[in-house]
Amino acid sequence: MAEKIISPGVFTNEIDQSFLPSTPGPTGAAIVGPTVKGPVLTPTVVNSYSEYINLFGELIESGSDKYQYLTSHTAREYLRQGGPLTVVRVAGNDTVRATADVASYGTLVSGNKASGSVAIVPAAFGTVVEDEIQITVSGTEYRFVAAAPGGGIPADTSTVFFHSTGSNTATYLDHLVTQINAAGIGVTAQDGATKLSITASSAGTAGNLITVDSGSGTTFSDILTLTGGTGDSTSGAALLTLESLGDGPQFNSTSSLGTDQILTQMTSSAGNNHFRTGKFGGRGDNFRWEVSNKNNAKGTFTLLIRQGNDTIKKKKVIETHANLSLDPESPDYVLRRIGNQSFEVATEDGVAYLKPAGEHPNRSKYVRVKTISQTTPNYLDENGNITDNSLSASLPGVGSGSYGGSFSGGDFGSNEVSHPFKFYDTITSTNSQGVTMATSAATVGTGGYKTAISLLNNKDEYDFNLLILPGVVDQLTNHSTVIGDAIQLCEDRGDCFLVYDNTSKTDSVATAKTNTEARNSSYAATYYPWVQIRDASLGVNRFVPPSTVIAGVYHFNDTIGQPWFAPAGLNRGGIDSAVQAYRKLTQGNRDDLYESNVNPIATFPGQGVTVFGQKTTQKKASALDRVNVRRLLINLKRFVANSSKTLLFEQNTNTLRNQFLNTVNPYMEEVQANSGLNAFRVVMDDSNNTPETIDRNQLIGQIFIQPTRTAEFIVLDFVVQPTGAAFPE
Repeated sequence: MAEKIISPGVFTNEIDQSFLPSTPGPTGAAIVGPTVKGPVLTPTVVNSYSEYINLFGELIESGSDKYQYLTSHTAREYLRQGGPLTVVRVAGNDTVRATADVASYGTLVSGNKASGSVAIVPAAFGTVVEDEIQITVSGTEYRFVAAAPGGGIPADTSTVFFHSTGSNTATYLDHLVTQINAAGIGVTAQDGATKLSITASSAGTAGNLITVDSGSGTTFSDILTLTGGTGDSTSGAALLTLESLGDGPQFNSTSSLGTDQILTQMTSSAGNNHFRTGKFGGRGDNFRWEVSNKNNAKGTFTLLIRQGNDTIKKKKVIETHANLSLDPESPDYVLRRIGNQSFEVATEDGVAYLKPAGEHPNRSKYVRVKTISQTTPNYLDENGNITDNSLSASLPGVGSGSYGGSFSGGDFGSNEVSHPFKFYDTITSTNSQGVTMATSAATVGTGGYKTAISLLNNKDEYDFNLLILPGVVDQLTNHSTVIGDAIQLCEDRGDCFLVYDNTSKTDSVATAKTNTEARNSSYAATYYPWVQIRDASLGVNRFVPPSTVIAGVYHFNDTIGQPWFAPAGLNRGGIDSAVQAYRKLTQGNRDDLYESNVNPIATFPGQGVTVFGQKTTQKKASALDRVNVRRLLINLKRFVANSSKTLLFEQNTNTLRNQFLNTVNPYMEEVQANSGLNAFRVVMDDSNNTPETIDRNQLIGQIFIQPTRTAEFIVLDFVVQPTGAAFPE
């Protein structure tokens, strides 16, 4: 594609006369498809399969069975050889992320009612979790403070009562009831000694306002239940609202607490759709939060992110944010340390891009701070003393919430079909692994594959040389549009190559030929037939489309050879993860396929399943109808373009031209020494940089290459001669 020369940049063209990164080498692949969890429509780089699982998950339950997305199968095959790998999770643009509220020590609920129940200690904890509890009745505040609260007792004029710090909840509450009643308030313990019932002097008057100040050991609904009167308010602003960085219900863990505070499973009324509705307990794919420590004297607290399926006795801490501060002037300010950035998909001139919001980049791998309701500016003075003791009331209390620090509210959005999803050979034109293909292929900016592919147009931001779309099958309705967009993406960028699928599992050789003949591009290749691999996580064998395993073949080829070597044959084209091919091709089958630019996957006795072709889908015979030559050009253009960026805006003199030649010539010589080129010549002198060219602020170079061809056809003549005949010289 001819590039527009308008704004400054390095522009590369190629002229095919062969008819009759960053740094050299592989820069990674990009996979576009649905995943179990992770950020939607946000290209994310991973360098190992364990990192992939951590961010995007592996197993999904759909209907009554568990599956893997083809995205994770492909990621495993590719990352076996190492990274990097760019993953773009496909879903709608209206997914909702799960959130959790971290409550502060401030006023959470109030009401103009005569009486109510106060949840002082959650039943599941059985121990006191707060340093201080404040109850205000009829305008008078009563403070109940632990014998030795962290950081000392903040000074004010309220009446202070001390309570026992022992672990016996009933003893603590009995002691507290006695002290409150001594102050003239009607209080009794109830609900198994976990709540207090407060009775004020008169019903429903503004002067009879009841408020409760507590920490994160309770939730809004359980702190105060008021009866008899009007004007109650049982909602209050959380100190922090955490939001998962991944989209969808997989991060939901709202449930009840079981033994050792495990998040127990909830029964869903949605039957097979329970994954969609997010009715879960704790799982390895979600997480929970906990405030494990706070220091009133320093104005800091520690926030833990724990794996969702752990217990209080065996915590699985996956992230620790120690000594967080609510002081915006502190380097440990919670927004600065965790981050509050989010990205929204926007479009301009029909191209999608990510628009950031929030001033602090996300440093946590799991959550961001969505909102913060209280800050403590200048918490400490120059001597390290608290400037205002009341500021310590803003710090969150120690402990997870009454729901165990759970998250809720995540949803898939409208771009997903109802369960059960269509996996593997059941993929249809409308449903590919739960993605609604008609919507997904419709409009840039609405989510799905079309938006994901459009995002990857920005080659300054996303660096990859191989693109895979596992689960998209060319010539199926809705799927073909996606394949066409992907081919156009590769041609427009000029620095990446598409491996795509064009048959379902049971399609014939004739169908593979017909479908491939509908395409014509040197930036794409396709393979036949499907291949069976082992799903080690579930202990079953699965037939998968060829692109799933070809990604690993390409990476292996680049690792032990070079990108300009053919990713085919017994040396570099073996598929060691394959159990078997769906059908064993004959020589005649392979001939028919190759004639139509379909690369056969052959099976040889003792050799296994092997890629036995390397044609692109380009119809016209030239050097660029071979994968190795196209990928050679991709590598050469990538190196020359990247290394030339340092020449931009420099003085256009002979010195600048020599700088270019001194950079490019050694690299071309290296490629030639590594069997990529038979010959080359680089021209950048007065012959192509005339005064008129220089006056247009252009620097012109020409690179002539003769690619090394591969030996795909070995012809051997055995000549039988009579006894005594002389062998020819």
